[in-house]
Amino acid sequence: MKDVQKQVDEWVTQYKVGYFKPLEIIARLAEETGELAREINHRFGPKKKKATEDTKEIEEEMADVIFTLACLANSLDLDMDRGFAKVMDKCYGRDKDRWEKKDA
Repeated sequence: MKDVQKQVDEWVTQYKVGYFKPLEIIARLAEETGELAREINHRFGPKKKKATEDTKEIEEEMADVIFTLACLANSLDLDMDRGFAKVMDKCYGRDKDRWEKKDA
């Protein structure tokens, strides 16, 4: 994720405004997450799109969430790789026997 954070930083820091404040970024994250949820609901849930609504790509909506998370991480000087490694340690440690595994 270092590359993602670097690309985001290179793009954001070319502008005078720089990173928004953390609460502003969280508001944007909520908005982007809502757009992703809406698209998932249209594709897989009961709520179908109106004929006048554009089709959005789920992967692009997911990327918007990642971009926004990278903005938040960068604005707080956090390392997403380190945070993700800690999450995976929990998965392979604490949660390793939480669910039934597939037969090999």
